[in-house]
Amino acid sequence: MSSAAAAVSLPTGFSVLTTFPDLLFIPEFVFGGLVWILVASTKVAFQLLQGWVMFVSVFCFTLSTLLMCLYFCGAHGGKSSWIDAFYHSVAALFYLSAAVLQASVTITLRPTNDDAAQFKMYQEDIAAVVFAFLATLTYVIHKGFSLLRWKSS
Repeated sequence: MSSAAAAVSLPTGFSVLTTFPDLLFIPEFVFGGLVWILVASTKVAFQLLQGWVMFVSVFCFTLSTLLMCLYFCGAHGGKSSWIDAFYHSVAALFYLSAAVLQASVTITLRPTNDDAAQFKMYQEDIAAVVFAFLATLTYVIHKGFSLLRWKSS
């Protein structure tokens, strides 16, 4: 084994939360969970579009939880794998599509009158769009550094 490959080893246990890019699991949970909560709490006007947003947020939240649990348990064997980079690439693409679709729905549902309830839902939709784009950004950053870590191992 070369010294470069030996230098790149993945942490196990709670030290996963102290290394970069694995530290990005925390904002992925927070932003993804907020998208999930915000979309679920508003009136779903376009079931197909907002259904995709809900699927993406629940899917990525669940798989990120599973991946982090596997890291905690040390199931990766201490070696960097392409699975981490592949998952975060797919998640970034999914979240980008979900963020664009949620932004489209939000623009379409812009309130035209002074109805306070409609305006509150509009604000929640705006927040969901912002957090969806933030989740996309964290997944893209995690993907980039996971690819670098995998290629250097």
